[in-house]
Amino acid sequence: MAVKTGTTGSMQVDTDLVRELAAMLNDTGLSEIEVEDGERKIRVSRNMTAVAAPMMAAHVAAAAAAPAPAAPAAPSAPAISANALKSPMVGTAYLTPEPDAAPFVSVGQQVKAGDTVMIIEAMKVMNPIVAATSGTVTEILVESGQPVEFDQPLLVIA
Repeated sequence: MAVKTGTTGSMQVDTDLVRELAAMLNDTGLSEIEVEDGERKIRVSRNMTAVAAPMMAAHVAAAAAAPAPAAPAAPSAPAISANALKSPMVGTAYLTPEPDAAPFVSVGQQVKAGDTVMIIEAMKVMNPIVAATSGTVTEILVESGQPVEFDQPLLVIA
């Protein structure tokens, strides 16, 4: 139980649960977790605006400083997304089954529909990502250990 109410009406907080929820925030990169048990509710959150603001400012400054290279990159994006295998979830992409193991696939390798091409860790669960079609891996668009977003292109099979 997260919150206990005694006979005096005072609230006692389960500090172990709060610490566990705070650890989950750090492990998952989430900004907020809320747990509800009947009428009792506990929410743990962290303010992420201070971290996000400098990154966005740096990205805007970099984009403003180099507008010319952005134009040639735009035409290649549709070609990549047309044949790209996209992430079905948010998580961390891994190109190998274990840190010291060989990668699942490499550029130039033939794959069959259903072959595992990488794994995405989400909420401490390793989810195999399989090739939707057969073909040759022409490009790997992520690095091992890189965070990925939903629908982000991961690799191209032509």
